[in-house]
Amino acid sequence: MIYKSLSSIKTGEAARIHTLNISGGMRQRLQDIGIIPETKIECLFSSAKDSIRAYRVRHSTIAIRREDAERITVVPLGVRI
Repeated sequence: MIYKSLSSIKTGEAARIHTLNISGGMRQRLQDIGIIPETKIECLFSSAKDSIRAYRVRHSTIAIRREDAERITVVPLGVRI
């Protein structure tokens, strides 16, 4: 299928959020900062060990740990679902 994890997009690539497979406080925090379905997200930077990445979401830059990004499903831009 066309879905992939947020952690799989490379620096400079963008996608649309599809689902958050996270529960509890972390899910609420991500939603509060704009990580909700159909929102565009772009990878801006990856740390040397690739454990943290910076993303642009709704005109803000946020950092997300790799293990959390792996639980966010995205769809490449231009793909209709």
